[in-house]
Amino acid sequence: MEALYTAGLEIHFVGIIVLLAVVIFNIIMLGLSHQIIRYAKRLRIVMPISSLLISITIFTGIVMMAGKHLNFSFANITMIVLSILFIVLEVKRYKILKHETDIKQDNAFNQYKKKALRILGIELALLVVMSAWMLV
Repeated sequence: MEALYTAGLEIHFVGIIVLLAVVIFNIIMLGLSHQIIRYAKRLRIVMPISSLLISITIFTGIVMMAGKHLNFSFANITMIVLSILFIVLEVKRYKILKHETDIKQDNAFNQYKKKALRILGIELALLVVMSAWMLV
């Protein structure tokens, strides 16, 4: 049973590292983009990957909690709250692009970039802080 739990932790950690790489890729992609339409098309490819990785990490976390008989510790509750916050931030970022950004305006993409970089920065900070906390 302990080997299964250890394997689950390793899969969970790998999922977090890949999610961290996707967030960094999103930041780079946003920084290098100059046209909102091309960026939106690329985002339609990357967004499902981000959602899948979030789902994988949440699922592996749920399986590991079940393996430990749903023992709610402070770390587990923090991870649950941060997972929900991460989902909300991703939805908000996509919603800003889809509904709040008027592509006909000249400065629209720069305004979106500021908001999206703030959201991606928060996501990056959450992932780094939580990963560092769990490694210590």
